Amino acid sequence: QVQLVESGGGLVHPGGSLRLGCEVSGLDSYGVAWFRQAPGKEREAVACIGKGDGSPYYADSVKGRFTISGDEPLNAVHLQMSSLKPEDPAVYYCATARTPFPCQVIISTPRSYAGMDFWGKGTQVTVSS
Repeated sequence: QVQLVESGGGLVHPGGSLRLGCEVSGLDSYGVAWFRQAPGKEREAVACIGKGDGSPYYADSVKGRFTISGDEPLNAVHLQMSSLKPEDPAVYYCATARTPFPCQVIISTPRSYAGMDFWGKGTQVTVSS
């Protein structure tokens, strides 16, 4: 049984930091992506790391502020979020797929969430003063 479990969400002031975790079990994943979904908005990919070369990819909205990392075989992946802004609050999900997926495509393609097969339940991130 494949399971993804997120952790680390919470309330932070603008400019603050949070570190999210994603534990993956039951699957030798090809990579892990972080998505977020704010109320009334579509789910969007914000960061992705692939197995092997491990090159991370980021959405423009978080580039330079968020860092995705994971140790092979990507059973544990983290998302370090810094300089959090009022537009960052959302439920953050980690996700993976049964087949290889190019992170660059996941990040750059609208509705790329449709290509992911397994999801965690999400963790809430709130940014408020």
